[in-house]
Amino acid sequence: MNSVSYTRRRGQLETYFDRTAARAWERLTSDAPVSGIRATVRAGRDRMRETLLNWLPEDLSGRRVLDAGCGTGAFAIEAARRGAEVVAIDLSTTLTGLARNRLPVIQPPGRVEFVVGDMLDPAFGEFDHVVAMDSLIHYRTPDMVGALDGLAARTTRSILFTFAPRTPLLTVMHTVGRLFPRGNRAPGIVPVGENAIERKLAASSSMTDWRPSRTKRVITGFYMSQALELVRT
Repeated sequence: MNSVSYTRRRGQLETYFDRTAARAWERLTSDAPVSGIRATVRAGRDRMRETLLNWLPEDLSGRRVLDAGCGTGAFAIEAARRGAEVVAIDLSTTLTGLARNRLPVIQPPGRVEFVVGDMLDPAFGEFDHVVAMDSLIHYRTPDMVGALDGLAARTTRSILFTFAPRTPLLTVMHTVGRLFPRGNRAPGIVPVGENAIERKLAASSSMTDWRPSRTKRVITGFYMSQALELVRT
């Protein structure tokens, strides 16, 4: 699934995370002191990562996991420590390079491979579990669902992903963000309702043997994201 809008947005995200915000993300995903606003984002991302890890089996030995939009690799490392074979992919050469530099020693059978590329590339093969933490939140709903369609075709057990929930507060924040000069903006997130996502997934012929399971919203200051688990029936 590579629609024109998906491809355009993917290019914007690559530029932003590989150049504009690389240093900020390096600091945010480390133990370095950050501003109060960024501290709430860091705390929220930590809670969301813990949520998604809790939705996976404690023992992932023998299972293949795709970390779709891995950033600096925190989730991938924890999944590998549980024994998973993790393919951790991101558009940003800078962030994946940082992830490799931070990679600790992982005891077999777990291992991590950090790759620069598109999470929808079928060349990466099939997976037991796919996790897309805050990597689909920048795409329009049709492109998000199209991406999930593509991932579902290569996944045997579960897909865990997050989206920006459509709430009054997030809608206001999204609107205010458009007031900043274009050159200073991060790629905007796209708020969407959970029911809208589930309706589009239910209408997809590619998702007939998948169903929504657990869901959880995480809000900490300036971080707001909602996780949804899809399981193969």
